[in-house]
Amino acid sequence: MPLSQQEKKRLRTIGHHLKPVLILGGQGLTEGFGEELEARLADHELIKVKVNAESREDRSAIIEALCEQSGAQLVQRIGNIALLYRPAEKPDPKLSNILRAQKGQA
Repeated sequence: MPLSQQEKKRLRTIGHHLKPVLILGGQGLTEGFGEELEARLADHELIKVKVNAESREDRSAIIEALCEQSGAQLVQRIGNIALLYRPAEKPDPKLSNILRAQKGQA
């Protein structure tokens, strides 16, 4: 189910101060990178991924492939940084960026 504009705004606010946890380099989208992406999304739910690619079209294609492969939704893309979100089945309060942000607001 696509995110509403209000949900995207909330997630962008949470993701603003995050650092990229994964950097996709010259080797491209490898099986190892896919496994690492799955693990980070399961732990943190909301992550930033830095995509080092030659052109804007290449970056867009890679980010689209990342979303398809992982089941994540693209919240925002600025330059070569993509903010991805996929809700966890059982979020860990110590690792989930979403739960930690909610706890900080309370």
